[in-house]
Amino acid sequence: MKFNSVSQDESAIANEFISVLCCTNGAQAVGMGKESQSVPVAADLFKRANDILGFDLLDVCTNGPKEKLDSTVISQPAIYVTSLAAVELLRARDGGQQIIDSVDVTCGLSLGEYTALAFSGAFSFEDGLRLVKLRGEAMQAAADGAKSAMVSIIGLDSEKVQQLCDAANQEVDEADKVQIANFLCPGNYAVSGGLKGVEVVESKAKSFKARMTVRLAVAGAFHTSFMEPAVSRLEAALAATEIRTPRIPVISNVDAQPHADPDTIKKILARQVTSPVLWETTVKTLLNKGLKKSYELGPGKVIAGIFKRVDKSADIENVAA
Repeated sequence: MKFNSVSQDESAIANEFISVLCCTNGAQAVGMGKESQSVPVAADLFKRANDILGFDLLDVCTNGPKEKLDSTVISQPAIYVTSLAAVELLRARDGGQQIIDSVDVTCGLSLGEYTALAFSGAFSFEDGLRLVKLRGEAMQAAADGAKSAMVSIIGLDSEKVQQLCDAANQEVDEADKVQIANFLCPGNYAVSGGLKGVEVVESKAKSFKARMTVRLAVAGAFHTSFMEPAVSRLEAALAATEIRTPRIPVISNVDAQPHADPDTIKKILARQVTSPVLWETTVKTLLNKGLKKSYELGPGKVIAGIFKRVDKSADIENVAA
């Protein structure tokens, strides 16, 4: 069963509808990657990564320090490699290859879209890592060019979060404006923008009845125009990268739709860093199409938590590495 062809008439076979979900920026944690060393193919990914990155990725993942792992130029390659190592841990299980072969659709939150594309065969592990490395460097450079940040708003619907952003924007200059950058799930939306704007959002959140705010461990205002300086570098790198038609649908963050045409995928990936992530729409679409089983690949359980907020009965297994 494929994502594009699932309909309500297919409910009788909906229990076969399986997805793979890939982790995002901020999922990194010191100690990740350690489990992968028990599976030679997974361990080899870290060795292959070292040649591209120019440093010992496994050492940073397993030993830190946290401040170094949290830097965008390291966290993005770290999450990408660890997530694909998790694929190999899943494959090494009894029946693991059968699970991988049965996956109908894949998607990833922000950075995770690159992991999802690699899983789908749209590009090689090495080409994906080169793109992720450049993406991290370009986004870090864009973040260094302006004081910006991201914060999660917990306990409000998207309309209330938008009202909160509007109220904050009335108190700051144009350079510090904020917007919803990640539409994650009901009660959890990430706001991105200038540092002063984010600080105003945090100070006003309680008055809008938000349960809490959580400043995200990222370099700056991802998925907004603050990342515009990164786009041209990404476009150039994507133009030079061979991208193939994915073997299964990969849902884009930009429009919550799958795309098969390689040129379209390149355009979407370039736009992704400045476009809000439509993850809530993606989750609801998958569940409405009969999704019954998912595997979250990589560090943390952020995506599983989001799915559970939308549907408590969602069956998601985290495969860490």
